[in-house]
Amino acid sequence: MMDIVTGILLLIGSVFAIAAAIGVLRFPDLYTRMHAASKAGTLGSGLMLLAIPIAAFQPDIALRAVAGVVFFLLTAPVSAHLLARAAYISGLVPGHGSGIDDLKGRYDPNTGNLSSHAESPRSSRKKVQN
Repeated sequence: MMDIVTGILLLIGSVFAIAAAIGVLRFPDLYTRMHAASKAGTLGSGLMLLAIPIAAFQPDIALRAVAGVVFFLLTAPVSAHLLARAAYISGLVPGHGSGIDDLKGRYDPNTGNLSSHAESPRSSRKKVQN
């Protein structure tokens, strides 16, 4: 029974890893490629790492595999965010079909400051002082 669970986890993890690789090759710009690599790649790697302790059935191996999954889950989104921010700051604009550029008009390349969201109806009301 454990061999079946291990095989299923490895199969699903490898499908996500292949999907991440295809996304890196096929998506049009850096931002969508990083999204594919960080999300699907992390899920695929995590599932394959979780299959190891099930197959080995040893506590020390299970602890290392779970630590590896936690490490992936903590570092992959942060590194993808930092790389995307560095790419945007260096002037790489999102591709035409990528969607909405939420930072357009909010980031000042001269100072490096990122302003808060645009004025909303709530924030433009006068504040009442007591």
